[in-house]
Amino acid sequence: MSESAVPASNANANASEKMASLVREAENLKTKLEEERQKLNDVNLSNIAERLEQIAYVNIKPRKVLKGHQAKVLCTDWSPDKRHIISSSQDGRLIIWDAFTTNKEHAVTMPTTWIMACAYAPSGNFVACGGLDNKVTVYPITSDEEMAAKKRTVGTHTSYMSCCIYPNSDQQILTGSGDSTCALWDVESGQLLQSFHGHSGDVMAIDLAPNETGNTFVSGSCDRMAFIWDMRSGHVVQSFEGHQSDVNSVKFHPCGDAIATGSDDSSCRLYDMRADREVAVFAKESIIFGVNSVDFSVSGRLLFAGYNDYTVNLWDTLKSERVCLLYGHENKVSCVQVSPDGTALSTGSWDYTIRVWA
Repeated sequence: MSESAVPASNANANASEKMASLVREAENLKTKLEEERQKLNDVNLSNIAERLEQIAYVNIKPRKVLKGHQAKVLCTDWSPDKRHIISSSQDGRLIIWDAFTTNKEHAVTMPTTWIMACAYAPSGNFVACGGLDNKVTVYPITSDEEMAAKKRTVGTHTSYMSCCIYPNSDQQILTGSGDSTCALWDVESGQLLQSFHGHSGDVMAIDLAPNETGNTFVSGSCDRMAFIWDMRSGHVVQSFEGHQSDVNSVKFHPCGDAIATGSDDSSCRLYDMRADREVAVFAKESIIFGVNSVDFSVSGRLLFAGYNDYTVNLWDTLKSERVCLLYGHENKVSCVQVSPDGTALSTGSWDYTIRVWA
């Protein structure tokens, strides 16, 4: 008995020794990685931007107010035609607006309230939406009666669907959910093409990289992290931390090499993928309210952020300074989005309205 016990204890000792050496090796690699990061971190973004002229004046005014929802507006999306806007609301309705005339062109009542996400297909012929029903549903844009009749349920999560986006074609939809995952669905068959596991909290927002190949996207979550994913492998290729609370919004910079995030910790942050680190923080001591949504101007010089204090702040992304404030909403601003041609900004709010600024 004692003879056979000796090898077992040796084996245990060897295993724990091996484990300890692996831990040491991992720590060494982490230290080396941090050293390499610091080498890349040679200069501060705001230092480089010092020689740039300040943005003196931004002439953005409220142009239109879209009224028609009976409850909080939760999500909006511009059509590729740069004229129409789709909005979804807690009232369970999807409305397609003409942003020029403020007319409602279509209204669809969903079988559920709290439609948290809506998105136009690249062709502009379909819209996808979902929310507390856990599903992503696609509607063809036709006359009212036919729209609801021709809907198609594409995919189902195990918790609410918080965000959706079409990656480059009408054939696929990418979704994020309260079940901590993202998923890529085939519209025609409803098949799950790829699932993305890695977050330890609800996924609140996703955005596609702006390059032509479109194989990467970013997600933001209640675990305070932003992840860059490879759509083909389903793996996280980069992760960014720094926020003190839920990340509610993520957006790729138009150049494709950086992302902006908005969080409940009252700050927006800019992360550079090449430097693999945070390069700017957009915050002020006087701002104590959470950020719900962020978007860039077409050039990427301005960052628009919608807050819980009913305002939209415009930040200079290079100087990390606030350029101006947009007032008008009477409740928290839930979504901000720059039109595809960059000439207008739409903001949706819990005051039941959508405003168009230009």
